[in-house]
Amino acid sequence: MDYRNSYFFSEFGFLNVGISLMIGTFTLAMIRMFYVVYRRSKPLYSKPPGPRSTLIVLGSGGHTAEMLNLLAVMQMDRFKPRYYVAAATDNMSLQKARVLEDSLLEKADVEVVGTSQFMQIYRSREVGQSYVTSIGTTIIALAHALWLMIKMRPQVILCNGPGTCIPLCVIAFFFKAFGIRWSSIFYVESIARVKRLSLSGLLLYKLRMADQLFVQWPQLKSKYPRASYVGRLM
Repeated sequence: MDYRNSYFFSEFGFLNVGISLMIGTFTLAMIRMFYVVYRRSKPLYSKPPGPRSTLIVLGSGGHTAEMLNLLAVMQMDRFKPRYYVAAATDNMSLQKARVLEDSLLEKADVEVVGTSQFMQIYRSREVGQSYVTSIGTTIIALAHALWLMIKMRPQVILCNGPGTCIPLCVIAFFFKAFGIRWSSIFYVESIARVKRLSLSGLLLYKLRMADQLFVQWPQLKSKYPRASYVGRLM
């Protein structure tokens, strides 16, 4: 009887230790999450840093056109090397990005020209795809995004609407939460969005994953007060 009691209490003790470790781990994870959410909109440096490795997520059609127009007015010497990522089914966006990079080479400005790479990623959901089958493709997209983020390790992520950016931003946010890599996420909502955010913008806004979310219409700023209204950029 005594042996059984001691065995019971030893098992009970191990169980308590296990529960305590789980609670402690969960508490630390939540504290880190709250820190990331609080810190995301704060400047990381007291003085301007050097060039930042930058991931540029391209959509298709209008999304790509808007992103390239935005890049054309940016100080590109502050964003290098540059990694362009588009959906695996998008055959045009990366070609347009190469044209932009070629134009930088033609300027022969060594301060602007940097190493650029062009990559593709699996889409979470194709247009018209059912939500049931999109569960599997989303898992594949997240795994692919994880591999790309480990490979690129960007310090800055620029995106403006395509669903392609969500897996990459999710992985970047969890990298920040676990102290692996701090990637600042800047999301510029499409000018076509006048009254409400796109699904990608809404997810990043509601889940507080974006460090800065910019909108181009005052109506959106009124509806989403944590967004930054910057007027028309294009």
